Amino acid sequence: MKSKSEIVQILQSYHELGQTEAAALFLLEEFDIKHPNFKGIKFREKAEPSFILFTAEGEIGDPQIIRIPENAFEFPFELIINLLAHEMIHVIQKSPDYKIQDRNEREWQAYCEMCFHEIFPKVPNASKKQRLFFANKALEYYNRMEKDGKLQKKYSSQKLEIEQFIKNLEK
Repeated sequence: MKSKSEIVQILQSYHELGQTEAAALFLLEEFDIKHPNFKGIKFREKAEPSFILFTAEGEIGDPQIIRIPENAFEFPFELIINLLAHEMIHVIQKSPDYKIQDRNEREWQAYCEMCFHEIFPKVPNASKKQRLFFANKALEYYNRMEKDGKLQKKYSSQKLEIEQFIKNLEK
């Protein structure tokens, strides 16, 4: 695997050439973030520093595209690779093998991945501030699940891990 400085240099070259899709595909390859249900990259409006939106789009059971901002590579690569990993989790969840219907469960799983990198272990950590944001978003989606319902019970031990993760980051 390439060093961080090599990766940043490659991404900068792609960005300067206006090859945002190639940059995203490079990251997916470099960090082994792949799934057969992934259909490709499409673009959306430019992101602002306070709001960067990536989405996985397609009907559940069908191949998915990941839509990213045209200017995605103006932001720290650790954040971008975590956002790509988050969306690839959705690609997997929406695949014919899983077809996870509940949005709260999908978001819970994807935000947990951004904290712990269990499915995509090569993905580097984002900044401490961003990881706190991811962990709190995970809890937000957990709390949207039916109180004491099937999903909250299914993820109760993971919720404790997220709460401990937050405590550790806040030290």
